[in-house]
Amino acid sequence: MSGPSGKPFDISKRLVWKAWKQVKANKGAAGVDGVSIEEFEADLENNLFKIWNRMSSGTFFPPPVRAVEIPKAAGGTRILGVPTIGDRVAQTVAALTLEPRTESIFHDDSYGYRPGRGALDAVARCRERCWSKSWVIDLDVRKFFDSVAWDLMVKAVEANVTHEQRWIVLYVRRWLAAPIRTPEGRVVERDRGTPQGSAISPVLANLFMHYAFDSWLEREFPTVEFERYADLCRNNWYLHAVPELLALAASRLENAFGVPV
Repeated sequence: MSGPSGKPFDISKRLVWKAWKQVKANKGAAGVDGVSIEEFEADLENNLFKIWNRMSSGTFFPPPVRAVEIPKAAGGTRILGVPTIGDRVAQTVAALTLEPRTESIFHDDSYGYRPGRGALDAVARCRERCWSKSWVIDLDVRKFFDSVAWDLMVKAVEANVTHEQRWIVLYVRRWLAAPIRTPEGRVVERDRGTPQGSAISPVLANLFMHYAFDSWLEREFPTVEFERYADLCRNNWYLHAVPELLALAASRLENAFGVPV
């Protein structure tokens, strides 16, 4: 069944405009097409119409993501993905559509990439809880954005969209599978992970960790208090239970969900 526009998917032009405003406010570099925000804006009406038309028709296909090496404070580099401006707008359309649902289910102690929350809120909450708990367990999911399994990510998205929003699943599959163009110019296909730095990755990462960690911990260890910022977790607990929790959490994330701790 088609939407009011006669297209297979009912995506409003107003939402595409809102997504563009957010992308513009976030600034950022050009993607593989070399088109800057200023250049995209020079033909804005036509560019936004093409995004809306293709997304509504099911014919939007993301181009490769430009890989950029960013130095780490502790040494080494991390790879960030830079989608094209148009792709960032399309991803933001999906993220804005998902956000009302995901915000209604996310745990109160999930702080990363969420409206009105940040790293300092997580630190303050952890500091407050440290006064009443003997130990803090620090869990860091290694290379989360490189290793997360696509099928589990898609399953998490499918559980949180309506029939009318099924287009999100279609495009999430395409965004996950979009190849990476390295700084040397090679186009590399991937079979897992989601590029860190893309507009859709934060909500996908939080959705994955909601099921893989937050909900599990709340269900199996209701007395454990925790703070999670994306793939970084702090668990506040008592001394006698620390080894058990650490082993179970690491085993669950590594064996059941394929992300190393």
